[in-house]
Amino acid sequence: MHQKTKDIQKRYDGFLQTASLWKSNVVLELHQFKIEPKSVKIDINIDEKLRLGKYIERFVSYQLEQEKDINILCENIQIQQNKITLGELDCIIKKDEKPIHLEIIYKFYLFDDSVGTTEIEHFIGPNRKDTLVEKLIKLKEKQLPLLYSNECKSYLESIKLSSEKITQQVYFKAQLFVPYSYKNIQLKTLNTDCIGGFYINQKELKAFNDCKFFIPSKKDWLVNPHQNVKWLNFTDFKEESAEYLVRNFSPLCWIKKENGEIFKFFLVWWN
Repeated sequence: MHQKTKDIQKRYDGFLQTASLWKSNVVLELHQFKIEPKSVKIDINIDEKLRLGKYIERFVSYQLEQEKDINILCENIQIQQNKITLGELDCIIKKDEKPIHLEIIYKFYLFDDSVGTTEIEHFIGPNRKDTLVEKLIKLKEKQLPLLYSNECKSYLESIKLSSEKITQQVYFKAQLFVPYSYKNIQLKTLNTDCIGGFYINQKELKAFNDCKFFIPSKKDWLVNPHQNVKWLNFTDFKEESAEYLVRNFSPLCWIKKENGEIFKFFLVWWN
C-alpha cells in the first residue's frame, strides 16, 4: 500500500473510532446523528492541503456513501444574499427516504475548570482561542437556522425540498483532554468515551524525562498512537516543542513510557 494511502487509512480509522460528544439530544436539544462505525479500506483521493475540518468532511462523505440506506443529496452548499455568503450547509442527506440537514463537527477540547461554571463551559480549545460553548451557540443560533432563511428556500426548491420536511441533526465528534492530575474523570453530560488523553505544561513535562516523544502533523491528530514512528528523546522533544510554544500554539503529542505504553497528550503554553 502506498504511504499516502496508509496515512489516509490511519486517519480515517482514527476518525471512525472517535466517539460522538454526547448521546441523543442532551445538549441544547441538538440531535446527534447515529451511524455505526464500520472500518473499511478507504479509497478516495483527498487534497492534503485541505484544513482539518474540510478533510474530515471528506471522511464523512465516504462513510455515508458506504451506507445502503443513505443517499447524499448535496454537500457544502453556500447560501448567499446579494453575492455575500451568509453561511454554508454541510450536507443534506436522505436516510430511509427521510431528508436530514447534517452539520459536521470534529473538535479537540481541553478541560479547564477555571473557565465557566458548568461541565460544558469548562471545555476550551488547546490555544484558548475557542470554547465548546461558543461552538454550540454558533450551531444553535447561526448554522442550523440558515436552513429556514429566505435565501435558502430557493435552493431547497431547486432540489425539490422544503425546510418543513427536513429534520436537523449534528455529527459532532470530539477528542477531550483532561489535566494530568485528574484520574478517572467521569463526565455527567458529555460522553466520557471522548476522553483521549491528558494535558500538561512545561513545568510538568520534567516528570517524563525518561520517556520518548513524537509530534504528529495536524492531520495525524486523528490517528491512534502507534509504535512505528521516529521517537524523540526528552531533550530533543523539549527543543522541538519549544518552537510551538513560543508561538502560543499547544501541540498534540504522543508519549511512550518505559513500559511501552503510548498515550496522546497536549503540551500547553498557557498553564
